[in-house]
Amino acid sequence: MKTAVWLYLFMFVAIFDLHAQYPVLSPFALSIGATPSFIGLIMGLYSATHIPGNLLAGIGVDRYGSKWFISISLIGAGVLLLLQARVTDPWQLLAIRSVSGFVLAFLSPACMAMLAKLARDHIQQGHLMSGNGLVHTLASVVSPAAGAYLVARLGFHLMFTVLGVVLIGVGLLCIAFLKERAPRADAPSTSRESMDALHALPAPAHVRQPLQAGQREKAPGIPWLFFALPLGISCTQGILYFELPLSGDGSRSIITSGILFSVISLGALLTLSMLFLNRFSPLARTALGSLTLALSFFLMSVDQPLPVMAILFLIGMAKGIVYPAIATFLATLTHHETYGRVFALLSISYSLGSFIGPLLAGNLRDELSPYFLAFLVLSAALTLLTFVPRDGAGDHGGAMSIRHFPGNHYNKN
Repeated sequence: MKTAVWLYLFMFVAIFDLHAQYPVLSPFALSIGATPSFIGLIMGLYSATHIPGNLLAGIGVDRYGSKWFISISLIGAGVLLLLQARVTDPWQLLAIRSVSGFVLAFLSPACMAMLAKLARDHIQQGHLMSGNGLVHTLASVVSPAAGAYLVARLGFHLMFTVLGVVLIGVGLLCIAFLKERAPRADAPSTSRESMDALHALPAPAHVRQPLQAGQREKAPGIPWLFFALPLGISCTQGILYFELPLSGDGSRSIITSGILFSVISLGALLTLSMLFLNRFSPLARTALGSLTLALSFFLMSVDQPLPVMAILFLIGMAKGIVYPAIATFLATLTHHETYGRVFALLSISYSLGSFIGPLLAGNLRDELSPYFLAFLVLSAALTLLTFVPRDGAGDHGGAMSIRHFPGNHYNKN
C-alpha cells in the first residue's frame, strides 16, 4: 500500500494549499479592489475551467495512467500560485485563478482512479475512498486556520509564495517516488447492487448473455440524473465558501473565518473516522448526508437558537458521509478500465456546482440569503433523484453508459 500512502500525501498537500486560501481569497480580492459579485465570478470561473480539464483527464488517465497527470497538476498549480502572489488588480487574479482551475482539474480524477485500481474488492474500495476523504479532511482541518495565521504573519503575497513552493516540491516528489502499477488481477468488477438500489431493472439481455471469447464484461449504465446530486452538493459548498468570510457585513476577521472552516472539517473528520458506516450501502449514506446538508443550510438561513459553530460542525459531519459514499457508489458501477472517465464526470459535476454556487450567491446576495439559496439548490437536486427512470438500462436513455464517453474504446467487439 505504499502507492496509496504516496497518493494520500500528495492529496493532503494539494488540499492543504487549496483550503488554506478559503478564508484568505475573498479578503485578498477585496484588498485589490474586487466587489462581492466579482469575487463570485473569480470563484465561479475557477470551477468552470475545471470542466475541460476534467474531460481531458478522464480520457488521458485511462489511456496513459495517473502519475504524470498528478505531478504536472501539482507543479503547474505551484507556479500559478507564485504568479498569484504578484497580482495587483482583480482582473489579473481572475485570469490566474481561471488557469489554476484548469490545471488542478487533472489531480482528483487521476488520484481517485489510481486508488480505485489498488482495491481487491468493493469493501476495500470503500475503505480507500474513506481514507482519501479522511486525508482530505485532515488537511482541511488545519489549513484554513494555518492560512489565516500565515497571512497575519507574512501577508498575502508571501503566503501565496510559500504555498506555491510547497506544491512544486511535492510535484517533484511525485515524479521521483510514485510508482504506477497495473490493476490487480483480482480487482473488483462492476457490481449491480448499487443499480438495484436505484430500482433499475435487471441488466439487458446482451449483458446477461455468456461472454464470447475476447469479450469483456460491460458496465451497467449510470443514471444521468444521479450527477445532479454531486452538482447540487458542490453548489452549496461553493456558496458556503463564498459567503462565510463575508458574513457580518464583511467584518468577520480572517482568523475567525479560518477557525469556522476548521470546525466544518472537524465535523467531517468525526464521521470519516466511523468506519462502520461503510457497512451501509453507498446510496443510503449519500441520501443521509445530503438530507443533513439541506437541513443544515436551512438552519443557517433562519433565526434559531443553535450557535453557528454547531451548525457548521453538522455540515462537516454530513460532508464526511456523502463525499466518500458518492465515490464508492460510482466505483461499484464501473469497470477498472474506465475509472478515469467516471471520476472525471464526477469532477465535472463538482466543478459545475462550484461555478454556479458563488456566481448565484454573489449576484443574489442582496435579495436572498445565500444559505437559503443553498437549501433550495440541494432540495432541487434531491427531488431530481426521484425522477431517475426505473427502467434504468443504459440503452433506454435513462442512464449513461460509460462506453459512450468521448475517446473511449472500451467494450469494442
